[in-house]
Amino acid sequence: MKFNKWTLGLAAVGAVSMASAVRADDAPKPSALNTALSNTTISGYVSSSANWQMTPGAGTSGGIANSPGGQIPLQSGKANGFNLDVVKLSIAKPEDATPWASGYQVDLLFGPDAVGWNPSANSTGGQNGSEPGEFSDFAIQQAYIALNTPIGNGIDWKVGVFNTIIGYESFDGGSNPNYTRSWGWAVEPTEHTGVLGSYKVNDEWSFSAGVANTLGTGINTRNVYNNSNGSAWHKTVMGSVTFNAPSNWGWASGSAFYFGMVYGFANGATSNPTQGNGGDQGGNQQNYYAGATLNSPWKDVTFGVAFDYVQNFGGLGNYGPNNNAHLNEYIIGVYNTIKVTYKLSFNSRAEYWEVDAHSGSGYVGGDGGIALTETVEYDLWANVISRLEVRYDKCTSGLDNGGEGTDVSILPNGVTVSNNSSVGVYANLIYKF
Repeated sequence: MKFNKWTLGLAAVGAVSMASAVRADDAPKPSALNTALSNTTISGYVSSSANWQMTPGAGTSGGIANSPGGQIPLQSGKANGFNLDVVKLSIAKPEDATPWASGYQVDLLFGPDAVGWNPSANSTGGQNGSEPGEFSDFAIQQAYIALNTPIGNGIDWKVGVFNTIIGYESFDGGSNPNYTRSWGWAVEPTEHTGVLGSYKVNDEWSFSAGVANTLGTGINTRNVYNNSNGSAWHKTVMGSVTFNAPSNWGWASGSAFYFGMVYGFANGATSNPTQGNGGDQGGNQQNYYAGATLNSPWKDVTFGVAFDYVQNFGGLGNYGPNNNAHLNEYIIGVYNTIKVTYKLSFNSRAEYWEVDAHSGSGYVGGDGGIALTETVEYDLWANVISRLEVRYDKCTSGLDNGGEGTDVSILPNGVTVSNNSSVGVYANLIYKF
């Protein structure tokens, strides 16, 4: 038996016995890998759906729903059939309670909804449009290192690729009250590559602030705004504030109020407006978001409200390239959830949206519309979310196409449509593991 010199020295002075030294030396030693993986978690989900378009022509090119160009977000090519939406695999190690804690989060996406979602700048063809790397069935949704700095109550950092800080809904359908995504979600950023810091003052107030390469998606992409004059350092900045109602608010306690802002450049080459990446294909863009989730005197009834305002300057949108052009988008959404039993709930969403275009000569035109969604959720199986949904979309105003009497509307995600209404029925199953 071989002992190190420190063990022999302690045994010599009687601090330890040789028997205990033998047992300690023979005990299995944790490897560095086992130590690093000791608190690692693996989770995720599988999402499948069925889609039936009841409006004639709504599933063809030019319709609001499901054309090859993709109008309703994440529904491109899914009309009138059964679909695999996406498979998500999350590997994470959360921070512990120590002052200088660290961890990580990796979210991987597989399947149709992953196509073109968050392409890397190093994919074939670089940042110049339709490179093959954008069209694989694999994407990295998030991949960041989590760090804690023991200043005050502790500042939590995300360094890498992380989800955007604004919005009522998310990419993960099981976290949303409805299966199909809202038009508000369609105009919001989705992921950023950068650094984000969050600070919780107390149980009521928390703040976050960060800086990223671009407002649009694309891992390691760079801002291409005005590089001709050598001024390449144009980053995206963001910030948010959250207020949680305290317990002395009575039935309203636990309600949350949120305001956030993202300002930067939406790279046209790396933004896919059908997926909800900012919408206006380039230009300096400001995204402002305000939202709230509200409890009610009836514990099984909750409400939500979301307001998105987007202003984009100089984008190459459907109104044509114009350095003097800008678009304004206004979207308000109202949500309601009624939980009948622990398995059965009804989730309602109503939205109004408006898109206004301006050029150097003034107002060009605008489009508007409404969207109504009703979702019934009945979770019959363990770990499975099961939903049936009806959605109605209608363009209430639109640009006249060359005076020919055909209304052509610009949807909030930057897509041109001529079929100005659609009704769809959706079924959705999500298994969470």
